[in-house]
Amino acid sequence: MSDALVIGAGPAGLMAAGELARAGHTVTVAEAKPSPARKLLMAGKSGLNLTKNTAFETLMAAYGEAAPALRPMLEAFGPEAVQDWARGFGLPLFTGSTGRVFPKAMKASPLLRAWLAELDAIGVRLETRWRWQGWQGDAVRIETPDGIRSVTPDVTVLACGGASWARLGSDGTWAANLPAPALAPFRPANMGFVLSWSEHMRRHFGKPVKGVALKAGAEVSRGEIVISAQGIEGGGIYAISAALREGAPLMLDLVPDLDIEAVRARLARPRGKASMSNHLRKALKLDPVKQALLMEFARPLPPDPAPLIKALPVPLRGPRPMDEAISTAGGLRFDALDGGLMLRARPGTFAAGEMLDWEAPTGGYLLTACLATGRWAGRAAAEYAAQRG
Repeated sequence: MSDALVIGAGPAGLMAAGELARAGHTVTVAEAKPSPARKLLMAGKSGLNLTKNTAFETLMAAYGEAAPALRPMLEAFGPEAVQDWARGFGLPLFTGSTGRVFPKAMKASPLLRAWLAELDAIGVRLETRWRWQGWQGDAVRIETPDGIRSVTPDVTVLACGGASWARLGSDGTWAANLPAPALAPFRPANMGFVLSWSEHMRRHFGKPVKGVALKAGAEVSRGEIVISAQGIEGGGIYAISAALREGAPLMLDLVPDLDIEAVRARLARPRGKASMSNHLRKALKLDPVKQALLMEFARPLPPDPAPLIKALPVPLRGPRPMDEAISTAGGLRFDALDGGLMLRARPGTFAAGEMLDWEAPTGGYLLTACLATGRWAGRAAAEYAAQRG
């Protein structure tokens, strides 16, 4: 059996496997699903957002409370390094207007094919339908199509994913194999929220809402949202989902480029026989979806509707189910790990990727940190094995 075992064939696991193989180790990657990197491929269907071109401190701010723990890993393998790595597979990249970096092909499949070919060429062995079942003494127990196997690698890297998108492999069941004190509870991240719409909103289901600002406490987002039958979703809401999840109220600014006095001045213009909806459309350029939102949550409009137009309270009923979330918070706590991401309670076992207790908004931050922690854990595992001879 190989002397290095990686559990999980997502971005963090594949990155760790490559580092171990290049350090001279024989590496087996155990993947529970029939094929590797299913979540990466699904994310790439709408355009694979590799990373974010932004100032480093702006990048770090996206990781919130986990930023100090992640900092050395992202300093070693940040956005520029991610781009160089992707170009190394012959993939041309481009940067969008918001700083998001994509392959010109947009999809994840060309990157994954090239990556797997490279790993195969350096001797990494991929075993699918192999599910980690914890330990028995020093042995790692793996459920395979041929039954339970017990293996004793020199080092192990856990890269088991988070707890959302279970159909793609990130089901969080691995948490049962670790002691409860080492874990923070799973919570949804980058998710939509539930709203109870009136019948009048039905015709707007599936429509985007653009040119708005969303506020949750001190957090502000200028991204697009989408009205769904269940509530609201989209990049704008995902960016502030952590604050909303913790109870901050959602306020919607329908005209973020105008201050409240400018709104009042425009509404004070004579409207003649125009209806209020036409007046709002002409004076403030409120499209039908924005008007519908205003009427949904602020009807009847007061004599001075400007404060509501600038800060419309949206009564959320809570987040959508965790399995619908793009990512999760919670998981393996950093204080259960040393600086090399090795489990303090189990020397020789390292962890990486979304199974660690961190979260970040969409926009390239998620994949960047998965790659960076996978690389870090792989290198630390190789160094640990070398020191032990």
